[in-house]
Amino acid sequence: MQRYTTNPDRVYIGGFSGGSRVALRTALAYPDLFHGALLNAGSDSIGGGEMLLPPDDLFAKFQSSSRLVYVTGAEDDWNMHHDLASRDSMTTWCVFGTAVETMSRAGHEIAAPYSVDRALTALDRRPHADFGELSTCRARIAKDLASDLQHVTVLLDRDKLEDASRALTKLDTRYGGLAAPEIIQLKERIGSAR
Repeated sequence: MQRYTTNPDRVYIGGFSGGSRVALRTALAYPDLFHGALLNAGSDSIGGGEMLLPPDDLFAKFQSSSRLVYVTGAEDDWNMHHDLASRDSMTTWCVFGTAVETMSRAGHEIAAPYSVDRALTALDRRPHADFGELSTCRARIAKDLASDLQHVTVLLDRDKLEDASRALTKLDTRYGGLAAPEIIQLKERIGSAR
């Protein structure tokens, strides 16, 4: 980008199989640089042990402006199943800019040129963010996070350190960077109480 004139809104990342999973992680971590990802025969769910969420400012950018295109062979059952779980997790976490490009009569293989072309066209279609829907969804996540943080605090107040530690680990796995400052404070509180 330093050497050539580029449209910063058309900077995408992609990969095949395991590389696709890395592309998704990279797009999630750097939505200020990558505005979409072409996920060819490989994807994971977000917001769990497989893929932690970034801090709120980056995640809000990912939710509102990133586009993900899943390109998988119709006969690649294992990855089709994972794509579905990944898309479900995106919806759960308020990421609505997804598209699917299924390759007919294809297994676990690199996308054919016509599929790549259609995927790039889909990436170029910026997601139309319904800010009302996004705002409502983000408010639900914030409410759930506050409730889970309160649960850990209550356990600490009752001197149930082991229960609080387990609940905090579960919270950290689910929310990752979205709750980083609070998680650090609670870990310090558990550590000093021991």
